[in-house]
Amino acid sequence: MWLVLIIGIAVCLGIIISVLFLPEVRIGKIRFAPYWVIALLGAVAMIACGGVSLQTLAARLTENTSVNPLKILAIFFGMTALSIFLDEAGFFAYLASVALNKANKSQSKLFTVFYFMVAILTIFTSNDIIILTFTPFILYFCRNAGINCKPYLIAEFAAANTFSMLLIIGNPTNIYLAAGQDFMHYASVMALPALLTGLSCFFLIKRLFKKSLSEPINGNGRTVPIKDKPLAFTALSLLCVCTVLLAVSSYIDGLEMWYIALGGGGAITLFACIYGAVKGRAVFALRGIKRIPWQLAPFLLSMLTIVTALGDIGVTNAIASFLNAGDFSILTYLAASVIGANLLNNIPMSVLFGTVLNGASEGALFATVIGSNIGALLTSVGALAGIMWSNMLKRENVNYGFKEFVKYGALLVVVALPAAAIGLYFSLYVLF
Repeated sequence: MWLVLIIGIAVCLGIIISVLFLPEVRIGKIRFAPYWVIALLGAVAMIACGGVSLQTLAARLTENTSVNPLKILAIFFGMTALSIFLDEAGFFAYLASVALNKANKSQSKLFTVFYFMVAILTIFTSNDIIILTFTPFILYFCRNAGINCKPYLIAEFAAANTFSMLLIIGNPTNIYLAAGQDFMHYASVMALPALLTGLSCFFLIKRLFKKSLSEPINGNGRTVPIKDKPLAFTALSLLCVCTVLLAVSSYIDGLEMWYIALGGGGAITLFACIYGAVKGRAVFALRGIKRIPWQLAPFLLSMLTIVTALGDIGVTNAIASFLNAGDFSILTYLAASVIGANLLNNIPMSVLFGTVLNGASEGALFATVIGSNIGALLTSVGALAGIMWSNMLKRENVNYGFKEFVKYGALLVVVALPAAAIGLYFSLYVLF
């Protein structure tokens, strides 16, 4: 029992330390983030010490339920592939340039258009992809226009991690925690919390950077053309079809969400490969496939192994008993999931809480989903997107370290948490 607990704690501490002090390792031409390797080694140690059996893990991976980890990975990778190939086609860069032209040299107007463009795109794609796609564009534009990039970077991160909670597909943590929920019921409950949270962050950031956003934009804007229209049209069409099918999947027997997402992702990947071969640009498709965050698979499966072992010794039951005590489960789970995301990262936290939530109220489940999204705002440890985003800014010589992340993140969480709690309360107990 104690050895299992020690391994679990060591893995969590190792992940946090690696994120803060060793976010990336380079061996020759190969670069990788060590956090998933630490989780994998922890999982191997759990199996080796008898903390969890291979038979138990096999049962978890083959169970015919909506929260089967392999089905969840299929949903994530399928929808991510659609988003990545849309970006490879230049679709997101085109939309961002249109937003710049609409601003007419007004930073205040640009900020507003940009914030809600990121919000809308995040709802139907993925917060991680939007953050990693738009960040280079923000840096390029701000440097050329001679304006402060921080309001836009913080706005991008806030919009992507608040509006991401609106649909199940907006964040891998949503998929893991709420995979058993009806797609439309989930959206109806989360619409108000997402809107109130997103708006509260919007007004706060605009207020914090009021002086900076009052300065004019220098230089002439130009519309960036879509690089590959056939690819963009195909990816966008498949994304629309998948979103509609996901919305109606609960009404069609045998049509599970992972079928739809994996089918859409597989179709766009196959199209990109054939199209690239015909056009003599096979590297085009390979670049898109390479951009898919495959490391999420060993990370999620490793954390599942560790959480299963902790559950066998009663840790998850103890956490559940603590969180379910009293009559304020929504607030308790909301606060605990935000804290947990920043102690463990939001994906391991979601794996852990996925077990803790067994038998909990619907309000507790949705509160945990909200916390897994909002928690990313507090520190760069809170989500994979935060880890990758911070690394990207560091490589681009942007002075936005851990302390400054927490400085603005704490303010965002202070306004986001009450807004989310109020929105969830009205959704569950007043409107529906």
